[in-house]
Amino acid sequence: MQGNIRQIGEQVKNGSFLALARGITIVENELDGYASLLLNLQDNRPARVVGITGPPGAGKSTLVNALLRYWLKENKKIAVIAVDPSSPFNYGALLGDRIRMSEFYTNPNIYIRSLATRGALGGLNAKIIEITDLVKAAPFDLVLVETVGVGQSEVEIAGLADCTVVALVPEAGDEVQTLKAGVMEIADIFVVNKAERDDAEALYRSLRILAHEKATDEGEMPVIKTIATTDAGIAELASAITDHLAKQKELPAKRLQLLAQKAWQLIQSHRMKDVDHEKLNRDLAIAMQKDDFNLYAFTRQFIKA
Repeated sequence: MQGNIRQIGEQVKNGSFLALARGITIVENELDGYASLLLNLQDNRPARVVGITGPPGAGKSTLVNALLRYWLKENKKIAVIAVDPSSPFNYGALLGDRIRMSEFYTNPNIYIRSLATRGALGGLNAKIIEITDLVKAAPFDLVLVETVGVGQSEVEIAGLADCTVVALVPEAGDEVQTLKAGVMEIADIFVVNKAERDDAEALYRSLRILAHEKATDEGEMPVIKTIATTDAGIAELASAITDHLAKQKELPAKRLQLLAQKAWQLIQSHRMKDVDHEKLNRDLAIAMQKDDFNLYAFTRQFIKA
């Protein structure tokens, strides 16, 4: 099995979409060999991660389609990880991107994979970091991660992505002040999509004011109007993404925070692997019947020096 895992890893690095699909399935479901597959990854590939997020109806998938068309003209090789809502019956992805991005499924320079949230908070899959690292091991120029939606809990995308694009539509104008606390913290670029609609200009001006308030020595956050269905504004958006990636010289604090949290989870999982929850319940039930029961003393037996 280990030889097969090494072979899959090498095939991923050489650009095999079939091997990448198998590798993602192994990692997502923690099948035999998934740890070895991850241990052999090298984090020195040039692929950069771009997150596309925003509320339902913001046209995120249409934006992704338009960006794919634009970057294909520049001979870019791109992977798309589309995180879909989970089916309430089997926790699988509803596979909406299979319809939305069907025009790219036979393109040799585009790889598209659906993932389910499986109930994870933040609009992302629980294994999104591992899967993204695996995809980055393949020879892609960019990895686009499209998330389910946006909310106060969706800060993971800001840590995962080198550039986070938040898409809004004119109807969200009244929500800008509500969005200020959460979304302003994760956005690197704002997009006012469906800019042909009424109130688009008002939303654009509101976002520009917010961007001005958050300005740094490097300048203000870009706010871009697009009509993704006609590719209007897509060249400007692609340019803004490229500029942001080019200015990034060191590991963003948000990325470090996310990776530290992930490292903590991995360490915790490893240290807890020998703890049987059912046996723990039985032992605890017996221990609680003793007059001198103390929860903290009970847990000492599981804590290794």
